[in-house]
Amino acid sequence: MSADIAPARVPSHRASVRRALSGRSLQAPPWVLMYHSVGDCTDDPYQVTVTPDRLDHQLSWLDRRDLTGVSMSELLRARAAGRGHRLVGLTFDDGYTDFLEHAVPLLRRHAHTATVFVLPGRLGGVNAWDVLGPRKPLLTECAIRAVAAAGMEIGSHGLVHQDLTALDDDDALAAEVRGSRDLLHEITGSAPAGFCYPYGKLDARTVDAVRAAGYQYGCAVGPGPLNGPHALPRAYIGERDTAGRLHLKHLLHRLPRRRLSPAAGPVEQVEVPDARDADTAHDAHGEPDRQDSR
Repeated sequence: MSADIAPARVPSHRASVRRALSGRSLQAPPWVLMYHSVGDCTDDPYQVTVTPDRLDHQLSWLDRRDLTGVSMSELLRARAAGRGHRLVGLTFDDGYTDFLEHAVPLLRRHAHTATVFVLPGRLGGVNAWDVLGPRKPLLTECAIRAVAAAGMEIGSHGLVHQDLTALDDDDALAAEVRGSRDLLHEITGSAPAGFCYPYGKLDARTVDAVRAAGYQYGCAVGPGPLNGPHALPRAYIGERDTAGRLHLKHLLHRLPRRRLSPAAGPVEQVEVPDARDADTAHDAHGEPDRQDSR
């Protein structure tokens, strides 16, 4: 644990999280950004890494718009209380050690928080599921506690990063979903409120398993018809996301789309695609930020 990271108290407030997920405050999905690794992008075949400099500029972009990045639980509590309009969910998948090394200091410098979804079945291991590599070290048990002490939320990404939809055995699915929650409870002293689906893959069975395991929310990518409290959509963020692309993604998020019903059932509206490859499209949607085009 870095010496300049002081312990911070993060309240649980589970009842308010449940109100956020079941009440009218979540009729429109929150804007949630999806990160992975923060480090060197030289060898990045899956485009899951942003450099510390890029993350710094992206957080500055939020700052200039009076937007505050927060953990998922904080975002949902605020929306339940009707005060989440200027909040953005920040999530980091996989639980790489570079989250503690690079992301946490930057988040604290900008007065933001985030949720990191970790793999308690691979403590101190590497991202062996990425066939093309490169190998990146994952958080240890001690490092997970340090991240929590720094004021960040710990969520589950399953045990070992498996495609849950490919698990035919109910016991194997329960181990990934409920077992990972139990292990994180032992590590941090509190059961995680949130789950994130590995590879973004989910179906009705896996969503039901996440709900039954006691999670208050689940993070997906593009959940489609399963859109709801346990399958919240997120926007991919990568090294190519300069100010102009962030501007466009924010605009697209605010357009009408599939909304969340209080009972978690979807109300059909127009689906809005993610803006991953819309580098040149922002002029049609509004003026990009000219203070930082990086």
